[in-house]
Amino acid sequence: MKRKNKCYAKNINWYILILKGIYKLLEKTSKTAKITIDGTTVEVPVNKGSLGPDVLDIRSLYKQTGLFTFDPGFTSTASCESDITFIDGDKGELLYRGYPIEQLADKSNFLEVSYLLLYGELPTKLQYEDFSNKVTRHTMLHEQMLNFFRGFRRDAHPMAIVCGVQAAMSAFYHDSTDINDPWQREVATIRMIAKLPTIVSWAYKYSIGQPFAYPKNNLQYAQNFLQMCFSVPAEDYVVDPILSSAMDKIFILHADHEQNASTSTVRLAASSGANPFACIAAGIACLWGPAHGGANEAALNMLKEIGSPDRISEFISKAKDKNDPFRLMGFGHRVYKNFDPRSRVMKQSADEVLELMGIKNNPTLQVAKELEKIALEDEYFIEKKLYPNVDFYSGIILEAMGFPTSMFTPIFALARTVGWLSQWQEMISDPNIKIGRPRQLFTGKTHRAYLPYEKR
Repeated sequence: MKRKNKCYAKNINWYILILKGIYKLLEKTSKTAKITIDGTTVEVPVNKGSLGPDVLDIRSLYKQTGLFTFDPGFTSTASCESDITFIDGDKGELLYRGYPIEQLADKSNFLEVSYLLLYGELPTKLQYEDFSNKVTRHTMLHEQMLNFFRGFRRDAHPMAIVCGVQAAMSAFYHDSTDINDPWQREVATIRMIAKLPTIVSWAYKYSIGQPFAYPKNNLQYAQNFLQMCFSVPAEDYVVDPILSSAMDKIFILHADHEQNASTSTVRLAASSGANPFACIAAGIACLWGPAHGGANEAALNMLKEIGSPDRISEFISKAKDKNDPFRLMGFGHRVYKNFDPRSRVMKQSADEVLELMGIKNNPTLQVAKELEKIALEDEYFIEKKLYPNVDFYSGIILEAMGFPTSMFTPIFALARTVGWLSQWQEMISDPNIKIGRPRQLFTGKTHRAYLPYEKR
């Protein structure tokens, strides 16, 4: 990418930051909350967002009282200000920059949504063409990175390869690691959005012993990814539009999800001033956990374990038994207390993909549909608000496309990269950025005198 209009871009970004700051300041109320401790009362500000609950601003609490707050898992803590993604768990609502996820999945495409997340507005035709062109022409990897891939064992998990290669990008693209330079931040962002499909597809190709397939500039984002995964030199490969549409929807639905574990990890890494490639690698590593990005793989494995619809009641009984370690995967969500709005889009895509592949009678799908039907009518599930989430159907779709379960989380990481980058950009641009430094409730031993080992 040519370095042009750098000074102009810097000035524009500066003015935008000032205006955002003024707007946010005006939006906040003058309400305060009183906290009484040992007869002493202190006041803390109550900040109001555009949506969602108000928050207590406790930044001065330790200075005023000598006390910390205790919130394991940060379930009641707002760690930052953000105007990117909003979730209303009670309503089952997910908004990207104010746009409902259902509308975006139905009417938009992944690159348009990526632009929205990064820049705050849907692009004009010219803006979209420019952005799409930049991404398309940065899909190639440095050729020396081939040697990096070949250093892994053939049986390495694709997620391990993706995590390692992503972290190594900073060793190949030195010209876009300065986080204080807006131009370099922009270049790094474009590079990662463009190159992650290549990295993920090559991790897959390497794991199955096939030659790497290079990106093609005449294909759209999701199409390109599928051809890099499934094409072989021996024959032509044509991407079915139903499959590319389903993959595009998967990318959109997983693009961002507010301050989840991996996003918080990216922000925490970024707070130290780490380069953008390292920050995204940190997010990928966090996503690998089965409670996070690996949930769709776990859900599919559960459906296969059930095996047939006539065994569903047996596993539901196990799920209800507090003494049984079995858990129904793909139901419920940490944030959504109603339905997951992404699951409805996934269900429709699942039907379309399986019909295309001629596997409508797939036993896994039969189990999934029957289990969903029972769960929606069972008082236990209704009472606990255990509705199917996005992971419940995404694994079925990916398996039908031909992906092994080991590829589910890498594909999730590919989609979530643009969300991580949006959050990273927002954080880096914040003039009030501070290094993350959570505190603790210490419950260990108090001061002890050291004893030589012969006296212990």
